[in-house]
Amino acid sequence: MILSENLEKLIQSLNRFPGIGRKTAQRLAWFLVTQDKSFALQLAETITTTVESFTTCSLCNMLSESDPCPICQSDDRTDNTICVVENNSDIQIIESMNEFRGRYFVLGHLLSPIDGFGPEQINTGKLIGRINTLKPSEVILALKPSAEGEATIHFLWDLMKDKGIDLTRLSTGIPFGGDLEYSSINTLANAWKRRYTV
Repeated sequence: MILSENLEKLIQSLNRFPGIGRKTAQRLAWFLVTQDKSFALQLAETITTTVESFTTCSLCNMLSESDPCPICQSDDRTDNTICVVENNSDIQIIESMNEFRGRYFVLGHLLSPIDGFGPEQINTGKLIGRINTLKPSEVILALKPSAEGEATIHFLWDLMKDKGIDLTRLSTGIPFGGDLEYSSINTLANAWKRRYTV
């Protein structure tokens, strides 16, 4: 089938979503163009409004509709612990456990020189600045157990080992190569409780 240029662009855009293959992207694209136009236009407006409403928190790097984000602004959170995560979605997962009342820092990426992610790309300077400001007693490295995660944990440990901070990581209840996003709450909660010193 010969697709129009615009439809092909839409398919390619949808194909960029995680877990969406080419065939699913085609089905979604055809669904959008065959529905009442008001549906697709409303969806486009909602996407635009939502994306434009989010910014990066200047303190923790989390995507939020305010700067500072609600967690950094909250007086109910403790400065005694910082949890370092790779992505914004990891925060939502950890928050759903109702186990953690400290602050967060979002790296945005894990170290991966092949993909062009070095210390600057994971906001190392900003993280150290945050640690120097809050002076936590513990930094939890809640990063996925993969080659990139291990390299990032080792790099951050090297940076912080002389700061008098307890550096801990989640236990290996999470399988090597697994994302926090795909771990059950019980698995994550057990890994959280059994975290150990780096």
